Amino acid sequence: MPSKKSTKEKVMAEEPKVQEKPSNGTIPGNGIPSNPTKIIEIHDKSAKLQEEESKLPAVSVKKGAVKNKVAPKPAVAKAKTPTKSETGKAKTPAKKSVPVKKSASKKPGVETQSVKVNTVEFRIRFHTEYGQSLYLIGASTLLGEMNIEKAIPMEYLDREHWTVSLNLDEIKTAVRYQYVLKQKDGSFEYDWGFKTFDPASFKSKNILVIDSWNHAGYYENVFYTEPFQEVLFGKSTYNNSKSPKTITHRFLVKAPLLQNGEVICLLGYGEHLKNWNTESPLLLNKKAEDDFWSLDVDLSGQHHVEYKYGVYDTIKKDFIRYEGGNLNRYAPSPVKGQVVSVNDGFAILPNTTWKAAGVAIPVFSLRTERSYGVGEFTDLKLLVDWAKHIGLKMIQILPVNDTSATHTWTDSYPYAAISAFALHPMFLDLEKVADSKNKSLLKDIEEKRKELNGSSTIQYEAVNELKLQFIEKIYPSQKAATFKSKDFKEFFKANEHWLVPYAVFSYLRDEYGTSDFNQWPAHKNYDDAEVATLAKEGTTSHDKVNIHFFIQYHLHLQLKEATEYAHSKQIIVKGDIPIGVYRYGVDAWQHPELFHMNVQAGAPPDDFAVKGQNWGFPTYNWERMKQDGFEWWRQRFTQMSYYFDAFRIDHILGFFRIWSIPLDAVEGIMGRFVPAIPVHVNEFGERGIHFDYNRYCRPLITESILHEVFGERVEEVKETFLKESGWEQFALKDEFRTQRQVEQYFADKDDQQLKEGLYDLISNVILFEEEGSNGTRFHFRFGIEDTLSYKEFDAHTKHLLKQLYVNYFFERQDHHWKIEAMQKLPGLKRSTNMLICGEDLGLVPHSVPDVMNHLGILSLEIQRMPKAVHKQFFHPADAPYLSVVTPSTHDMSTVRSWWEEDRTNTQKFYNNELRQPGDAPYYCEPWISKAIILQHLQSPAMWSIFQIQDLLGISGDLRREDPSEERINLPSNPKHYWNYRMHLNIEDLLKSDEFNTELRDYIESSGRN
Repeated sequence: MPSKKSTKEKVMAEEPKVQEKPSNGTIPGNGIPSNPTKIIEIHDKSAKLQEEESKLPAVSVKKGAVKNKVAPKPAVAKAKTPTKSETGKAKTPAKKSVPVKKSASKKPGVETQSVKVNTVEFRIRFHTEYGQSLYLIGASTLLGEMNIEKAIPMEYLDREHWTVSLNLDEIKTAVRYQYVLKQKDGSFEYDWGFKTFDPASFKSKNILVIDSWNHAGYYENVFYTEPFQEVLFGKSTYNNSKSPKTITHRFLVKAPLLQNGEVICLLGYGEHLKNWNTESPLLLNKKAEDDFWSLDVDLSGQHHVEYKYGVYDTIKKDFIRYEGGNLNRYAPSPVKGQVVSVNDGFAILPNTTWKAAGVAIPVFSLRTERSYGVGEFTDLKLLVDWAKHIGLKMIQILPVNDTSATHTWTDSYPYAAISAFALHPMFLDLEKVADSKNKSLLKDIEEKRKELNGSSTIQYEAVNELKLQFIEKIYPSQKAATFKSKDFKEFFKANEHWLVPYAVFSYLRDEYGTSDFNQWPAHKNYDDAEVATLAKEGTTSHDKVNIHFFIQYHLHLQLKEATEYAHSKQIIVKGDIPIGVYRYGVDAWQHPELFHMNVQAGAPPDDFAVKGQNWGFPTYNWERMKQDGFEWWRQRFTQMSYYFDAFRIDHILGFFRIWSIPLDAVEGIMGRFVPAIPVHVNEFGERGIHFDYNRYCRPLITESILHEVFGERVEEVKETFLKESGWEQFALKDEFRTQRQVEQYFADKDDQQLKEGLYDLISNVILFEEEGSNGTRFHFRFGIEDTLSYKEFDAHTKHLLKQLYVNYFFERQDHHWKIEAMQKLPGLKRSTNMLICGEDLGLVPHSVPDVMNHLGILSLEIQRMPKAVHKQFFHPADAPYLSVVTPSTHDMSTVRSWWEEDRTNTQKFYNNELRQPGDAPYYCEPWISKAIILQHLQSPAMWSIFQIQDLLGISGDLRREDPSEERINLPSNPKHYWNYRMHLNIEDLLKSDEFNTELRDYIESSGRN
């Protein structure tokens, strides 16, 4: 830094380039947030500036350095450096500041209104557009008990403020409150989080509260979620300022990323604000339980209140830097008998500097020396020890809910839970369940335990059978003490709403031999009274129901203990919320009105599943869920919060639109998006397309198509499955018109080729008619250009159809889907303070990034699945800050396995992404795995998370010999057996010093520890 520059010039020259929109939610020039529809755009424009700022060093300013003060002129604020007479320091060259936009009716910093007695005025800085209005709600009768229908309407004060005055005498205690924006269309946008007003903390009966709107998408909000506040960050405190006898102003501001010893300070114009003297700034206070830094000051007699926040090092006794932004802040001048409380939101400081790494693995895949052939909740503790040892901050797991529908290996699919709340019994640690009297029984199953634990994969049925048999043995002697305990009673009371129905459902499933409640001879329809009777003491079903209470209680204790252990090591645990529930599970039985049981959820075709995916789940009845404020979802989030700090929303695109498949279809290709704006029959004529219902909506089956699909078996297919329909075409016989009918025909036949050929005939259509539209509304089949039907059209018709197809999928729906998501996600996000990450993969609508950024939901970025259509690979260096980057997920092959799948892709990746010349190695050598891991660690993304298989891939000694054995799931196979296990014990991993040291060094050098 050149020595000839003044101190002020040094500060301004090296101060990080922060976002043009300050973190407190204000727009440059007027300090007022615009309406939320524009906030997204402003936030996006500033993202690069935020990232730039996070990479720049903080500026250390010499003691005694001064900040420009601004003369109190209403039109243009001109900055000048305080003179020697004002600060006792030498005068330095003056510099103009950026003009400040002001209301025509009011001068900044000058209070002109008279003060009312016993009044609190709430004033929000917010620039609205015509048709918008603001409301105040809070957790008190006066403020409507958080009910939007009872919210207090605010008044438009000027282009920068809305206001409302309340009788202070009616606010007896501290109250939480927030602001709500009503949009032109009648929808509501909430000020993020809650603010607190405590009348007892003010020495005045006349209070002016000035607040800043907190946009949910501001990066800093992430750091006030539970994992950061409760686990990763310590509770910062500072108390060095005594409150003056007279208080005219209270300043509040948030700053989540301060380093050890750093505190927020305040400097400004006038003697009371230290005349910008950085040698002795005013230091703000913070209690451990508070989010805000705060300071009470007496500015009596000062007619202009202009200030700025800074950072002060209390250890070195040195001023570090001013907050960013080109403008200073203003507050109303003091008025006798009034206290002004100014909430400035977030200090404008680097907000993308915190980064960390994590490991992802299903609990069932963990392997320890003492486990029973499957990972258990208690095994997480050893994984925590390893993660702590190498510097990881997160453990991410797959869903752990009970999937026991058939008691066969097909239940291994963790996303088909029979309960959205109950935990899977296979995760029980039997040794911890057995009391001292029953410990000896463990010896009887020790040989079987060793046999199962020696298996390279999970023996799902044998593991579950062994564990359930043991529980049935010890339950009679342990049930009384368990159910009488205070802890169990508290657990039961908190979980009764799902626990009793689940336990009864499990009993009836086993009693009737199926989880399909439609086939039960009794209790097909859920009834509270009948369920209570079946669980009642004295009935023959009592113990068979109550044993599930016993199991779930111990699962709860063990998972809670494991996550608390992780917290003690400053490691967070991230869970997973599946997008669907099992069709024949307790949620569908207990709450059928919440689901559309006549369709199936899935996903459209992609590179990983060319015929789409059919998950079999019912879709959600969102309209019904909305009626009770999405209570079922809120209960799910509450249940997750018992154990997890963060969670991944599986297929977050489902909150925008879901891929809905008729029940008579087998393949996902037969589905369509719901909701979706259909194509009206008139649109075909308007675009010059001749519309023929049978040609577009019925499978096209000709002699040439049959030969292409079935080859030499054409005559066999004609005779068994087809009938002539005229015009040298064929139609499917009535008994084979649907894929489900074909599936049933082949249930006892081994002829996959013929079956899939018939599936292809059935899906060889262009349009699906919307049910009930009487031939007027239609939806395109996905991927029409790949159908044999489409290929039979002439070139002109193909062109016109493709134009309409593109309009249908990629143009007309986007705004509609955005509205759908904004009706669901904001309310669900407000119901929890966990960190939320969205799995936003697949065919992503344009509105998805906007909505996720707007709500501060982290995205998922995968190197092999770029969201930009013109790119073959995504580079981790291009990741947004609020994201998770990973080289692979459980639905994909691992890095090593992928490397061998497609030599063309591998070669392009090797040359273009790894920047290596020549031919790519045939196998993914350890140095290649290292290079990919380092790319992700050095990404600007907040989180880099790796499957444990990919981390082990950097070690030639530790990694598995055959990478194809590392895969967890094949999405294209609905009957995939989820039985992947680690190939080495975690105890051995902990002892692998060379590997652990190398990985720890990589994590540390990336700044993620």
